[in-house]
Amino acid sequence: MKIKTLLVLGVFSAFSLHAETTVTLSGVHNCCKSCTNGITKAANTVKDVTIEAEGSTIKVTAKSKSNVKKAIEAIMAAGYFGTSDAAEEKSSSSSSSSAKKLTSATVSGAHLCCQKCVNAMTEAVKAVPGVTEYEIVNKSSTFTVKGEFTESDLLASMNKAGFHGSVGK
Repeated sequence: MKIKTLLVLGVFSAFSLHAETTVTLSGVHNCCKSCTNGITKAANTVKDVTIEAEGSTIKVTAKSKSNVKKAIEAIMAAGYFGTSDAAEEKSSSSSSSSAKKLTSATVSGAHLCCQKCVNAMTEAVKAVPGVTEYEIVNKSSTFTVKGEFTESDLLASMNKAGFHGSVGK
């Protein structure tokens, strides 16, 4: 009986060593090869992670949940945003986003590799209630937004368009 128990435990241990975690992000801005390369490069900063990027859907696979989470955080830090299919891995904008009205803000960290990115970000920013002025430039690492708007509205609109960034006042 002990031999059977040890054999069963050994089989389960072998399976658990090879278990992988996959999380799918949807709605990610990925309009060109440079976007795909940026997503892949960001995620590959984490050990043992593979990425499948097809259109706005990104599959992140790793040997551990921890590495999947780190890869998603790296993708977000590179300026991309997506809605996750895993409850504990949900990427989201900061819950401490201010409801206070801003008259000016500088957004940094958003991915703007080409004119398609700029156009998508422009549409996202234009959709924010109260925004009256913005300057978004191709290959820039920051852009400014003016008007009377909230940080949470700005981030929500960027996230909806598949972008991530941080807002400085």
